[in-house]
Amino acid sequence: MVMPTGGGKSLCYQLPAALLSGQTVIVVSPLIALMQDQVAQLTQMGISAALLNSSVTGPAQGQIMHEAGKGRYRLLYLSPERLARPDTIEWLRNVPVSFFVIDEAHCISEWGHEFRPEYRQMSSLRINFPDRPIAAFTASATQRVRHDIIDQLQLRNPHKYIASFHRPNLHYMIRECVGREQSGLLMKALRTYADENVIVYAPTINKVEDTVDYLEQQGIPAVAYHGKMDSDTRRENQERWMADEVRVLVGTVAFGLGINKGAVRAVIHLSLPKSIEQFYQEAGRAGRDGQPADCVVLWQKRDVGLLTYFIEQLTDPSEKERAWKRYHAIRDFVQSKLCRHRQICLHFGESPKWRKCGACDACGFALDWLEHTVEPKHVEQGVPVRSSNVISRSDYSKPAGKPALADIDPELREYLREWRRATAKERGVPAYVVMHDTSLDELCRKRPGSLSELLDVSGFGERKSEMYGQKIFDALARFRNGSRATGEIDRKTRPGRHQKLRKSAGR
Repeated sequence: MVMPTGGGKSLCYQLPAALLSGQTVIVVSPLIALMQDQVAQLTQMGISAALLNSSVTGPAQGQIMHEAGKGRYRLLYLSPERLARPDTIEWLRNVPVSFFVIDEAHCISEWGHEFRPEYRQMSSLRINFPDRPIAAFTASATQRVRHDIIDQLQLRNPHKYIASFHRPNLHYMIRECVGREQSGLLMKALRTYADENVIVYAPTINKVEDTVDYLEQQGIPAVAYHGKMDSDTRRENQERWMADEVRVLVGTVAFGLGINKGAVRAVIHLSLPKSIEQFYQEAGRAGRDGQPADCVVLWQKRDVGLLTYFIEQLTDPSEKERAWKRYHAIRDFVQSKLCRHRQICLHFGESPKWRKCGACDACGFALDWLEHTVEPKHVEQGVPVRSSNVISRSDYSKPAGKPALADIDPELREYLREWRRATAKERGVPAYVVMHDTSLDELCRKRPGSLSELLDVSGFGERKSEMYGQKIFDALARFRNGSRATGEIDRKTRPGRHQKLRKSAGR
């Protein structure tokens, strides 16, 4: 199954798992943090789930394996390395497995942009469990990668569901920068998106940390995320961003897989992505709530040299050939004057009937912080177009059925956000596990006073309503009586915080 980031892939296997009593869905997932967050959310909803990876201690692993043998879990998450172990395969023979799920399945294919050799070993599933169904999910797979996934997993006459790759609420903007233009545009962007969630992607660890230093010097709080941080610091930074304690996260490509945050208003790349697939997946972390969001690439000529240098370091001829093809595809993409949305759809094997989207720079869309004027361009009939040449953030129209933030009391919104942060810290889970932004906004509009009214709020089932209902009612009552957000959470990184990150990176 190929569905875009935020399209609901997890629900496609979590819902059947919740309905299959006494059976277990085995989910193979590439990241420990992703598995931990999924298990935490499922547990909050009253769905029994567990994970087995290097983060679980020996005694706890033994207990989980024992419980799994009795069919106590609806979902069990494993790393691909764990699944590759012969003892894991033998143990799984005694688990009542309903079916297997391969998440981020593009990692199986050598033609995928995030190929991982350990994923290749999952071809043994068909040999060891010939009668168990296998489902593969990804957000970014070309036709060639899709065929490779089917071949590697030995899927027999599989049902293929491929959703459209068109994300109409995203605005794709490409800008080649010269001199110091990039840093100036980044500052203009982050001041435009003040108090909104932004992801900034940088090409190297040094660039990540230098960018965070620069932003802090300019009075913009930001946290870093990269692979050389110790895992605790990396996870803490991610959770601070997820909890809205800091609105800007600067990361390498190590950040983002499985990130479940709806209200990201912009994703900004400070270099040329390695491939169209990488750009599509990372840009797709914006606007998961369906509201308009901006995906901007601020690239420079020197990025070309960096990409070609990394390609030349590859020693395997086939791998180098694939890297060069991805490189030429992304170069053509950023330098082309054709519709960005259409180019992406065509790259993934989709042939849209329209030729212009009205939502990218090539089709006449513009951002006031990025450029001041733009020549009006013709847009084909039936495709939405903006009425003015330059589009400001305040000009955004809301998609049908999506409530505008203007309908929400901003003081109540911040008060409930503060309550959510405190509750999440108390329970030791990310803030979005307590509730997503969409649920929080609906609480602000509906202000429920009973459990039956709370059940009408999206994201609140019986389990979550029982868990948080009375506390939410109490918080709403305190707000009615004059309580407001204290603002005690420091919006800036803590003193000496970034220096500690440098030390952990070995610099």
